[in-house]
Amino acid sequence: MVDALESKLAKDQWLGGAQPSAADREAIESMTDAPCPASHPNTFAWWCLASRFTAQVRATWAGAAAPAKDAGKKGGKKEEPKKEAPKKEAAKKADDDDFDPFADEDDGGETLAEQQARFDAIAAAAKKNAKKVVNKSLIVWDVKPWGEDTDLDEMARLILSIKQEGLDWKTEYKKEPVAYGVFKVQIGATITDDLVSTDEIQEKIEAFEDHVQSVDIVTFQKL
Repeated sequence: MVDALESKLAKDQWLGGAQPSAADREAIESMTDAPCPASHPNTFAWWCLASRFTAQVRATWAGAAAPAKDAGKKGGKKEEPKKEAPKKEAAKKADDDDFDPFADEDDGGETLAEQQARFDAIAAAAKKNAKKVVNKSLIVWDVKPWGEDTDLDEMARLILSIKQEGLDWKTEYKKEPVAYGVFKVQIGATITDDLVSTDEIQEKIEAFEDHVQSVDIVTFQKL
């Protein structure tokens, strides 16, 4: 349920759009605890705002039933409704039209614009504090030299000299046989997926053309 609310509230301040609705009333009354601000920042901001309204105010939101005042007389007998004069009914209707569903008897006269500003501040703070998921991968490359006379240690040193944000080379590398006395270098690194392109790293390794003949990815493992 909270995931569905988060998706909806990422676009609108209220479940009903620009103004609270019966959907907001039903959702807030079904929640026993505040949602987690880290995983659901928009729902948490909505909850902070909606929970400030009294049950009487929430009952006025579209589609909500108004709370009953006196169900009946003492002893369980229902009280017959009194007929009001036309003038009194007109006056009562005028009072209802002037009623502000956004007014909270404890909010000190806060305007809708002030509520919106506070809502935006809460949502921004919740998003700022939310934990960002960092996706990383472990890559192992096969780097082949031009021949048996190529200094593999120097070739590995050149590769390890490649520096970039999100790229962490493994300090150790292997020398694996290819054929006819020729060896290749296997070297690995941990990369941050959002910051590092494997194609870009491969191009940088191949740029050491005096040492490197070819580069291939041996393993690509998500961490």
